[in-house]
Amino acid sequence: MIAYVRGTIEDIAPDNVVVDVGGIGYNVKISADTASRLPGVGEEIKLYTYYSVREDAQWLYGFLSRNSLELFKKCITVNGIGPKGALALLSAMDADSLRFAIVSGDVKAISKAPGIGPRTAERLILDLKDKLQIDDAMISREIAETAAGMGGGLGLDSPQKQEAVEALVSLGYGRPESIRAVKAIPDIESMDSGAVLKAALKNLF
Repeated sequence: MIAYVRGTIEDIAPDNVVVDVGGIGYNVKISADTASRLPGVGEEIKLYTYYSVREDAQWLYGFLSRNSLELFKKCITVNGIGPKGALALLSAMDADSLRFAIVSGDVKAISKAPGIGPRTAERLILDLKDKLQIDDAMISREIAETAAGMGGGLGLDSPQKQEAVEALVSLGYGRPESIRAVKAIPDIESMDSGAVLKAALKNLF
């Protein structure tokens, strides 16, 4: 119904922002991660929104990118995770880190979000993992083809490195550049999935 709101920031709180759009103040629910990325009061902003209607309440949920909005919408399809739970997930980690945690099956990282226990995290992974990554058979074939093209020198000597490459590919990066980004990370075995993703993304820029 409301695809986005664009206007001036009137007030910012850890879980919501008031945006003045043509003299009307929209109270928009946001994650803590989004709140930390907002410009100051008086600055213009555009938030992609999800309009939630319940018997007892109506809320707008806002996101700085379509990627975050789409991940939020996927999360709320999982049984036991409503808008509040999805927002808690995106407050505990940014969208790319959450996507990577789901793809790599990192229950521990996901269950750090308030109100999200291990069982809910497992359900989230089970329901969404296949929706966020390409088919496993295709992954295996592409790894083999890339290895052949590079003389077999992939250097992906651990499941963690392979999962990191697969996660980057699922985010839209090319496989060769993803492999190079992961191989450039030192001490990867001692890092959690969120740290691996951030380090790999840093290497891609």
